[in-house]
Amino acid sequence: MMLEVEGLTRPGLNPAFLHLAAGECVAVSGPSGAGKTLLLRAIADLDPNEGRVSLDGALRESFSGPAWRCQVTYMAAEPGWWAETVAQHFRHWPGLSGMASRLGLQAEVGAAPVARLSTGERQRLALLRALEGEPKVLLLDEPTAALDAVACHGVEALLSQALGNGVAILLVSHDRAQADRLAGRHLLVEAGCVREEGA
Repeated sequence: MMLEVEGLTRPGLNPAFLHLAAGECVAVSGPSGAGKTLLLRAIADLDPNEGRVSLDGALRESFSGPAWRCQVTYMAAEPGWWAETVAQHFRHWPGLSGMASRLGLQAEVGAAPVARLSTGERQRLALLRALEGEPKVLLLDEPTAALDAVACHGVEALLSQALGNGVAILLVSHDRAQADRLAGRHLLVEAGCVREEGA
């Protein structure tokens, strides 16, 4: 599997070029406001953009929007919620109890109102929601920003397993140590320009 991005651009983002192979994690870093989130959202086709994006050789425009985002799944730094309880956001919450436990979440949290959850709980649940769809590519925007060290370790372990299963990950992180643990390559975004670190 290969995600290919060629000349992807939108307001605030200069034409970007990158590729991502199955089982590969590429870290994305750069100052706040540089365009990291714009890059992820453009790849997911959540905002108007131009350029050529393909998955396994199939152009993005050959997919419906929802079908593309099932394969190339974006997880925002502040995930959205639309129903009252946690379980309502999942296709089959009971089947995720094992993964939830690895993230320090009890199965009972499925019945909890989303409004009562901490920011860190919502962030971990959003990752479970993304993984439940079995995407080929995960576009993660600061997935551990609200987590303590123990919860962060659980997330990294789950992401490492996903990589081992062939999922490709584009990871925005301000934590250089985390980026080094998970990623084999690093992209730098500055003032809307995307380049490979060291290039």
